[in-house]
Amino acid sequence: MTKRTKLNKVQILQQYKSTISLTLLLLALCSYKPLGIQKIKINTVVIDAGHGGHDVGSTYGGAKEKDVTLQIALKLGKALEEQIPGIKVVFTRDTDVFIELHERAGIANRMNADLFISVHCNANKKLEVFGTETYSMGLNKTEGNLNVAKRENSVILLEKDYEEQYEGFDPNSPEANIYFSFLQNAFLEQSLNLASKVETQFTLINRNSRGVKQAPFMVLWRSKMPSILIETGFISNKAERAFLTSETGQQEIAAAIAKAVDGYKRQVEKSK
Repeated sequence: MTKRTKLNKVQILQQYKSTISLTLLLLALCSYKPLGIQKIKINTVVIDAGHGGHDVGSTYGGAKEKDVTLQIALKLGKALEEQIPGIKVVFTRDTDVFIELHERAGIANRMNADLFISVHCNANKKLEVFGTETYSMGLNKTEGNLNVAKRENSVILLEKDYEEQYEGFDPNSPEANIYFSFLQNAFLEQSLNLASKVETQFTLINRNSRGVKQAPFMVLWRSKMPSILIETGFISNKAERAFLTSETGQQEIAAAIAKAVDGYKRQVEKSK
């Protein structure tokens, strides 16, 4: 009887120790936050002008996406520097050159950027479709979102050794979408916050906002900071194409995005 009681006490002690260890582990996991989330200053913004070089992007009515995105990106950089004193702006490209998708995020990571903004133009076979969309990396698999992602991701076919660089990424594979989106999940809330601010600013300049969305964009999945991809309008729509290619239109788009970044920066830096 005494022996059995003694054994029970040993077992109880072991179980107690196991419970304490498990509790401490869970507490550690719950309190863990990636280093990027703990940042309270927005000092460096990387601006990515979509496409470039032999990758022209979408082309309609003589307008090339790569040219429009570069002009908007350059104007955005200038607007940020004017609106936010001391901000550091880095471009993935500031000329008409081809930059691989993984390298665009690589530039942001090496610069320890606080935000990554990729600028694009949308396109649709239905030429009457128009409006802006801002994306974060995510698992939303609606057909429209995936079609946009597939079009933007198709550029990897122009890259050397793309199968190795992107680890066999297949936009049609649910497993691949889950894996690659997981890397941006740590920054999902911040990315959606910034995306929402961008779309809000677009509505203030009377743009037709099609909302904040999520899709598996290759240019976003390796970035180690809040990241968004902005479809500034449909280059396939005649009226919107005229706006996107105009100096006035590009200035208005850049100014709207800069105001969104400024608002996001103020919010983040005031929060504890």
